[in-house]
Amino acid sequence: MKDNKGKEKKPFYKKVWVWIVAVIIVVIGVSASSSSDDNDEKSNKDKTSKTSKSSSTSKASDSSDTSSSSSSSSSSKSSSKVTAQQKAALGSAKTYSNSMHMSKQGIYDQLTSDDGDKFSAADAQYAVDNLKADYNKNALESAESYQKDQDMSVADIKDQLTSNDGEKFTESEAQYAIDHLSK
Repeated sequence: MKDNKGKEKKPFYKKVWVWIVAVIIVVIGVSASSSSDDNDEKSNKDKTSKTSKSSSTSKASDSSDTSSSSSSSSSSKSSSKVTAQQKAALGSAKTYSNSMHMSKQGIYDQLTSDDGDKFSAADAQYAVDNLKADYNKNALESAESYQKDQDMSVADIKDQLTSNDGEKFTESEAQYAIDHLSK
């Protein structure tokens, strides 16, 4: 087809602006459908989390019978909602415990440090109180590392494990590690 000036006129579907508009419409349609899917997933997650919270609350109250110190923290857990910051602090605490084999005090200090994670004291306390860690095992892992990698004596290892400038394990955790080191 030719226009009045003798140039050949392109059909509308070969024009760039038509394709740009079509892409925009497709993007809007896809994002609208995915946001409705997200809303459906969120409502399903909310239902699931409510169910799991009620079962974890009953587990927390069951476990509160075993220890008087954990009973006060268990009751506060069941009566208050866990915040996003508390969950994040707990996630970081798990990493520090599982991969770096840190002590409870060391984890708390790292979570609250200005050079570390910068969590509030309350969020860090929540994390260490709710972390299911075997600090004896962590002390042993650290002690084995000192023994193997740094050729430290048993006395130096124990000092490093309990030092305020070192690992900050308790005396009993450090003693457990020393007792279980390979000789």
